Amino acid sequence: MVRFALTVVRHGETRYNKDKILQGQGVDEPLSATGFRQAGAAGIFLSNVKFTHVFSSDLLRAKQTASTIIEKNKFCKDIVIQYDARLRERKYGIAEGRPLNDLKAMAKAAGEQCPLFTPSGGETLDEVRARAKDFFEFLCQLSIEEYQKEQAVQDMVGNGLETLEGRPVFPLRNHCSGIELNSDTDRAGKMLNANILVVSHGAYMRNWFGYFVLDLKCTLPSTLKKSQLSSVSPNTGVSHFIINFENGDMNKPEINCTCLNQNDHLADMNTEKV
Repeated sequence: MVRFALTVVRHGETRYNKDKILQGQGVDEPLSATGFRQAGAAGIFLSNVKFTHVFSSDLLRAKQTASTIIEKNKFCKDIVIQYDARLRERKYGIAEGRPLNDLKAMAKAAGEQCPLFTPSGGETLDEVRARAKDFFEFLCQLSIEEYQKEQAVQDMVGNGLETLEGRPVFPLRNHCSGIELNSDTDRAGKMLNANILVVSHGAYMRNWFGYFVLDLKCTLPSTLKKSQLSSVSPNTGVSHFIINFENGDMNKPEINCTCLNQNDHLADMNTEKV
């Protein structure tokens, strides 16, 4: 069985986020001071997780968030962050750089609901979902290749060509339920072929998670409310998934969500006077 963990984090706050101005792809704002603090808090929250791969949108706010998270990590300070345009925010066309209320007014004038409305020059939800699906299939293929590499090494060991103590189990703390995965118990069942961090954007993530739930029948935490599924992640909100698929069959992934858009790591920040 191929098995990998996927942690998805929204970027930290920017000045435009605070002012409720659409950024999309055309406005490449840096993180605000608050955004850097949020990213640092997320980094501390994830500091005990040994990621094997890190991917980020190539927009500045996501790149700065990913870099800050990795700087706080105990295991991955030297890991190479890979930037991918497929992780960019939804493109909002003529609405980019304008207040969110302008987009709502455009949607109302067109007789459509705001989340479903596509402004001139923007991406449809189907187009965003196609990008997310393509990227997820890329991650699945990556994990299959890691699995195949491990199998090849095991074959070499079996043929007496190499000695190996065994593939490490990457430390992963499930912050949502407090369960630690390690080599002490049920080693085979908890082994990961990859442990992947992705930093992206709110509207993109909502669409991606919708694809997981509606198309791939992702299992959700019993405590999750429907309103949480349809809402945009808060800045540096953390979502975590475990993906399994039998015999490398990417058409039948089994996806389990352990937490969605969690931001408990910001609790102390929210009490600060800034």
